[in-house]
Amino acid sequence: MKTALTDTTASKINKSLVKARRAIGTPAVGMVLTLVIVTDEENAYDALRSAGDASREHPSRILVVIKRVSRSHRDRTKSRLDAEVLVGADAGTGETVVLRLYGEVADHAQSVVLPLLLPDAPVVVWWPVNAPLDPAGDPLGALAQRRVTDTYAGEQPVRELTARADSYTPGDTDLSWTRITPWRSMLAAALDQVTCEVQAVEVEGEESNPSCELLAMWLADRLDVPVKRSLSSGPGLTAVRLTTDCGPIVLDRADGSLATLSIQGQPKRAVALKRRDTSELIAEELRRLDPDDTYASALRYGVERLRSSAHRSAADPGASKAPSGERLAAVSRGLTEASSALDEVSRALDEASGTPKEPARESELSGDSGKRSAGESPAKGAGGPAPVEAAAEGSRGAATAQGPVNRVVAK
Repeated sequence: MKTALTDTTASKINKSLVKARRAIGTPAVGMVLTLVIVTDEENAYDALRSAGDASREHPSRILVVIKRVSRSHRDRTKSRLDAEVLVGADAGTGETVVLRLYGEVADHAQSVVLPLLLPDAPVVVWWPVNAPLDPAGDPLGALAQRRVTDTYAGEQPVRELTARADSYTPGDTDLSWTRITPWRSMLAAALDQVTCEVQAVEVEGEESNPSCELLAMWLADRLDVPVKRSLSSGPGLTAVRLTTDCGPIVLDRADGSLATLSIQGQPKRAVALKRRDTSELIAEELRRLDPDDTYASALRYGVERLRSSAHRSAADPGASKAPSGERLAAVSRGLTEASSALDEVSRALDEASGTPKEPARESELSGDSGKRSAGESPAKGAGGPAPVEAAAEGSRGAATAQGPVNRVVAK
């Protein structure tokens, strides 16, 4: 049943709702919440259809607020409220009221919506497009326990994530976050199957898709590892690759519907991971009306921090966390090299001071005397080598003794 009201008031709209319910034989109100949709004329039809589909799971009173822009200055000074009341088959399982606000009343939409809210029922406000930067500070958002936006519909989606983080209030959420719920579930289930330490992550997807950024921020926030954001032609998210100390874990979705989960040492599995309609996203958000702390933590991680972390990881590949066994092995190698260097310095100092050496080392330092004992000795005097040869031999011995010291210092 559909009733059109022109130049009406909130009181007349309430009376029309009661009259329409009695006319179709359902005077009792069985709705669980009020869903307020704030949109424009262009997007009103799609938003209303999605909300109607979601109302099959959550019977609700749907209030569609459309602010009409007046063309002339005279029309902007006149206030008018038109309404369409839909009950029964035309409204799905609940009730729908389409409100069109003209003139000055468009700036005070909360005064029109407030009398139409269901008593003692939660209120959810959804902005399909043109959401305010501070949803909780908006007059309509202040009426709600849950505020739903969609950064994907913005002109600069990634930049809007920063604005959402700055103005976040418990109860805020975004459909870009809702879109990655299956991805988060699959990745969490994959990590539960292995006992590995994640070292790095790569998230691949479209360039201007805020869902990709939110998933990357969630992984960076929860795993505390560098996360690289790479680009693809889409659609949406295409792949997530986890580098672990026991092999890679890859969740790849190239066609937007069917994904492949690969875990080292296990067979590949096909996973249904289709892109969901807006009605499914809204239905999911209406299932829970409490604050989403996980979304808040991922959002506050920040896009800039995510990018700076990826740059540091690319500049220093060793910045990622190494397993504890590798760190202990590196420390052991360092101690061994330091001990060898100290031994070399000690031998060099002993050689310089004339302390007797081991036979192998002495023969190495006195190469000329070894040659003389093999029958290659030069002409000698009565008691030893000639003075000139003795001086040359001493010079060679000193140079040999200083060699290890110079090498250690150079190290």
